[in-house]
Formats: sequence, C-alpha cells, structure tokens
Amino acid sequence: MAIQILGMIWHREASEIIPATKTFDKNYIVKIAQAHEQAGFDRILCGYWSDQADGFLVTAYAAAHTSKIKFLLAHRPGFVSPTLAARKLATLDQLTDGRLALHVISGGSDIDQKKDGDFLNKQERYARSAEFIEVVQKTWYSQEPFSYEGDYYHVVDAYSEIKPLQTHLPIYFGGSSIEALQVAAKHVDIFALWGEPLAGAQEQVETLNQLAAQHERQLDYNISFRPIIADSESRAWEKAQEIYQLSKKQLENFGLQAARKKPQSTGGQRLLAAAGQGERLDTNLWTGITSLVQGSYNSTALVGTPEQVAESILQYYKLGIRSVLIRGFDPVQDAIDYGRELLPQIREKTEKYDQQQQLISA
Repeated sequence: MAIQILGMIWHREASEIIPATKTFDKNYIVKIAQAHEQAGFDRILCGYWSDQADGFLVTAYAAAHTSKIKFLLAHRPGFVSPTLAARKLATLDQLTDGRLALHVISGGSDIDQKKDGDFLNKQERYARSAEFIEVVQKTWYSQEPFSYEGDYYHVVDAYSEIKPLQTHLPIYFGGSSIEALQVAAKHVDIFALWGEPLAGAQEQVETLNQLAAQHERQLDYNISFRPIIADSESRAWEKAQEIYQLSKKQLENFGLQAARKKPQSTGGQRLLAAAGQGERLDTNLWTGITSLVQGSYNSTALVGTPEQVAESILQYYKLGIRSVLIRGFDPVQDAIDYGRELLPQIREKTEKYDQQQQLISA
C-alpha cells in the first residue's frame, strides 16, 4: 500500500506563531481544506477541543467544498451515545461519498474531560472507548437488531438502517499507556503515534504488533510531525529558531507558558522525555517546540530541505509506519509548500523502497 499523507484543518486561522483573531471563520475552513486537496494530501484530520467548534459540522462543511480528499474526524466517547454517534458518522460518510474515517480520542487530561462533565479516570476512559467502538461497529455492520451490556453502555434491540457508504469505515486510535495499547490491539485499524525518535517509534510498533498478534490481527500505523522545510539545511534551522521565538513570545503574551504543566498523557510524557535527551535527535528531529509546550500535543518537527525531511520520513516508513500526518506552523502556506516540494519527495522515496522490497522478495 502506498504511503498515506495526512494534513490537519480547523475552523479559524491560528497556530503557535499566528494569534487567533476570530472565534470561527467558515471561509477559512474552505481555504485550508481546498489548500490540502490541491496540494495532494490523501486525508485531513479535523480535531477535537473541549472549547471549540463541533468537528462533525466542520468536516461536513469542508467536505461540501472539496471533492476528493478524505477526512479523519476526531471524536471523544462519553458525550454522545455510541448508537447515535454511529448514525451520525454513517450519515456523514454518506454525505462525503465515503471519504470519512473516525479517530477515537479517549482524552489525555482529567482537567479537560471535566470541562465537558466527564469524571472517569484515564483507565476507565480507555475501557469506555473499547465498549464505544464495539457498539459503534455493531451499529454500522449488524443486519439485524442487537443488544449489548457493558460497564459503560447498555442497549437493547439497537439497529440502524443508515449504514456507512464504505464497506469498512476505518478507525484510528491513539494513546501510549498500556491500557491504550490493549484497546488498539483488539479494536482499531490504525494506531496513531506522536513524532517520537526512531527508537521510540520502533518500540511502540513492536509492542503493538505483539499485542495485536494475540488477537490474530494486524495494525497499520500513522505518525505525526511538524516539518520545517527550506531550500537549504541552514535556512531550515534558521526558520526553526524563528518559529521558536515567535511561539515563545505568543505563549508569554497570552500568559500560557507559565501555565504549562507536565502532561498527564503517557504520549505527552514520552515526547517530553525525548526532548530531555536533546533539542536535535536522530538526523533532524527537533524538540524545541515540544519543550516549550511541555509535550502537551504533537509538536516535534523534522527540519531540513524537502529531500532531507522526506528521507527521515522514509526511515519511519521502513519500520512499518505507512501513514504520516504533517502540519505546519503557517497552516495554509505550509500545506501549499508541502504539496509542491515535500509530498512528491516522500512518495518517490517510499515507492522506490517498496519496489526494492518487492525485488528482494521475488
């Protein structure tokens, strides 16, 4: 399977280096979605925040203004019944002509979960996610009414006439704790990693492969980075430092830097631990922003020329990670630049590697 390249969209112009000036901008949704489609991305993620616009509606609006690019909708279990969520997702898949995938987000912060009235602990949230996925899939694929009784969900004679357009709607999942890995190994299609160094990513893949094998399953993998590219290596690192200074200033201006605490999520802790090993890891993995935001989200960058960044992504591809999510610090312009300069290099290198592997196995 050819490498899948994902981007990310949201409902207003904002980033670490671009202060938000609007709460919501429907024209920006169109602009950023179309920029990714024209750049040649395969799929775009619409994220989930406890205080921001609804992802179902943002995805539907973006899909109405694009024709080919696929979508990955982040959704947190616990606030919508899984049978209702399944029908909403099936409806959206029909509206998007089968372009939808689901990213189940269990929630990595107790504080953030409580904002929406969820007081389960992390272990309980992962157990709930497993049940949520089971009920959603039964709702999608059962051809007759079904009943389900778990610790978190109980339905009787549930049935949905509306089904996804796709024969199988892909489910992505993330989380680095053992509870998360066990849910992923048993229930999902694609496991999403944050941009760890090669050794950490390999450890995650090997652990999950072993867990999935216990259920006679195989997983696919996605990894996320924030590429910083330029026509020379030195200029790319200069850009990285410019981004760092702008990000630091914005955090200070909004009083956010002092408020950053050690992340509760295991994934965030792993990123922060990697940042503790140094600012530059492997060939060109940069942890500057990771340290600045205390590992609170996917913040590691690959820095260099498009050829150098593509070569680094190839090394993860060789580990069996056949999908990569890349998003920039200037979201629209970076998506355009990636499409012109980086995506062709990534696809050329991974295709050449696949051809070599086929010759070896022939």
